[in-house]
Amino acid sequence: MNRLDGMVALISGAARGIGAETARLMVEAGAKLAIADVLDERGRETARVLGEAAVYVHLDVTSEADWQEAVDTVVGRWGKLDILVNNAGLFLGKDIEAASLAEWHRLCAVNLTGVFLGTKLTLPALREAAKASPHGSVIVNLASTAGIVGSTQDPLYSMTKGGATLFTKSAALEFARKGYRIRVNSMHPGTIDTEMGDQVLATRARNLGTNDIEMARRQVIDRLPIGRMGTPTDIAKGIVFLASDDAAFMTGAGLVIDGGITAQ
Repeated sequence: MNRLDGMVALISGAARGIGAETARLMVEAGAKLAIADVLDERGRETARVLGEAAVYVHLDVTSEADWQEAVDTVVGRWGKLDILVNNAGLFLGKDIEAASLAEWHRLCAVNLTGVFLGTKLTLPALREAAKASPHGSVIVNLASTAGIVGSTQDPLYSMTKGGATLFTKSAALEFARKGYRIRVNSMHPGTIDTEMGDQVLATRARNLGTNDIEMARRQVIDRLPIGRMGTPTDIAKGIVFLASDDAAFMTGAGLVIDGGITAQ
């Protein structure tokens, strides 16, 4: 189940958190991949731990040149690209009134422009690899539950993730119409125990008028039907599934892994 034998992946924002765990599980499932990030030291260490199946590439997702170099590195090393995971993301944690225009532009640059550029610049390689694959190539976009329902903590983040959600559906339909054989799906995590998850908790605590992050954590857990926050492994397993042939009949879909929070 969920095997990726012989497949080659490129994961943005993969130096840590969900991206790094996804890379680990993909290698375990038989893939070769590029760890792509701006955190060079952490990214190189993540790739080193994974061994010969992984390589690190510096990638600012807002840069066309960086994306092209990343694709060239992957194809030059392994001869193809089967899977793109647009994982890199930014959480602002500011109210509409508090956010500056510069902060909004930066949020959009990473969460929206990064997904667009990643899709556009990997497209030729993904399309070529799809010709020799029984079920084609795959793009997985990291969205959020904040891209499905409203966010009390960061409406601007929610706006960008809602954009990524609908871009996923539209790209899936475009590629199907053109016969590219590239499936495009989105992943929607709830609150996950990562460094970004800590930012969300800090924002919640601040909005409650306190610096007590543990109280904010308890409030989040109390609202979760499953009774705990998610882990990077919870999400990474879902990404591996979407990238595998087991999800061969899925495109334009969103996989929600959120402990039940959006069921309420």
